[in-house]
Amino acid sequence: STIGGCFFQLSVFNGLVHMNSKLFKYIEASPTAFHACAHSAAILTQKGFQPLEESEEWALEFGKGYFVTRNSSSLIAFKLPENKFDGFMISAAHSDSPCFKIKENAALSDGRYQRLSVEKYGGMICSSWLDRPLSVAGRVIVKNGDKIETRLVDFAEPVATIPSVAIHMNRNVNDGVALNAAVDMLPLFSIGEEEDLFGKRVAAFAGADQEDILSFDLYLYNAEKGVDFGEFVSAPRLDDLQCAFASIEAFTDSVTLKNAAVCCIFDNEEVGSATKQGADSTFLYDVLSRINHALSGDEAELRIRIASSFMASLDNAHALHPNHPEFSDKNHAPALNGGIVIKHNANQKYTTDAVSASLWKMICEEAGVPCQSYANRADIPGGSTLGNIANSHVSLNTVDIGIAQLAMHSAYETAGSKDTEYLIKALKLFYGKAIKTEADGVYRII
Repeated sequence: STIGGCFFQLSVFNGLVHMNSKLFKYIEASPTAFHACAHSAAILTQKGFQPLEESEEWALEFGKGYFVTRNSSSLIAFKLPENKFDGFMISAAHSDSPCFKIKENAALSDGRYQRLSVEKYGGMICSSWLDRPLSVAGRVIVKNGDKIETRLVDFAEPVATIPSVAIHMNRNVNDGVALNAAVDMLPLFSIGEEEDLFGKRVAAFAGADQEDILSFDLYLYNAEKGVDFGEFVSAPRLDDLQCAFASIEAFTDSVTLKNAAVCCIFDNEEVGSATKQGADSTFLYDVLSRINHALSGDEAELRIRIASSFMASLDNAHALHPNHPEFSDKNHAPALNGGIVIKHNANQKYTTDAVSASLWKMICEEAGVPCQSYANRADIPGGSTLGNIANSHVSLNTVDIGIAQLAMHSAYETAGSKDTEYLIKALKLFYGKAIKTEADGVYRII
């Protein structure tokens, strides 16, 4: 009995290590939203999903899977059941993380150092970016005859750093220092005066002549790898690539479907989602309506299907901080490795309500996955996420959930080693379910 118990524990441990290793590989392959989109598309293609273009007609078949991208940074994949269905089971995560965007005229040279001109993207913890090995990635737009082409680039290796000021020169550094993004956060790229070294490096990685590069969307990212140590995992961009990875992993592995399963990965959540490819765009509605149209459904049938649909909005949550428990609400402070976090907010910064929370709890119960609740301290306002924004375009029952983590928006974040597996397990069951609306306020999970 003891030997059998040890074997079971070892198998579970090895499974967690394997899954966290896959998570780190996904994060490493996704230094920017463009790379996260491309990498997710490659996974879907390998699993037999067919790519679609928004600019073309869609011919869809029951029992098959498809995906479409927008702006090369957002992706929506879907799988159709073998026959008629009544609704959609939708997940939504985001592909972007707080970082520094490199400006168009990037090079800053004073004759001794070459730095890069950058600006903040999203709300990062600036101090966490100091003295890190930083690399550059994004997309480059290249002129090719009478058309333009998008090429992804990733310098991969560290090429820059943002040096802090030595304590000998700033004796008050440990008393709290305000960091100016235009002064203190400029990355050091090179020593010397070689003209437009950065532009030359970009052209080389893009495989293009420098004069053919028209523009770019390039970002600094933390080049450190993820680590799994005991009960913890640490890595760059856990918010929200941990949820994006879990959703893709579960989505591609789910099989028996009662409704259409939909997996969304949106860009620009960290800056409000109000872009053509963000959750505050028409992207999700466009895809759902085109699915309905391709299957010969009319507008009324689309509305009926949406009424019997359910969305899980996936974005990480704040765990109880070990050194500052006072920042958490006493009864709503999630634990690392405590299971999936259901997020609540009276002002609907999170879209969870009693109905959606109850439906998700039933799914977790059936999946054998623990869940816990989060709410901000009443005098500390929190951020918003995807669910309430997407609901302004496609109105359906939605729950905001996530994985508990520490140091959200740091250049290097920490979460529990078990929680990615918990989310995958619950989502795998979720995609295969259907929510039947029997009356307003009466719902049945099938």
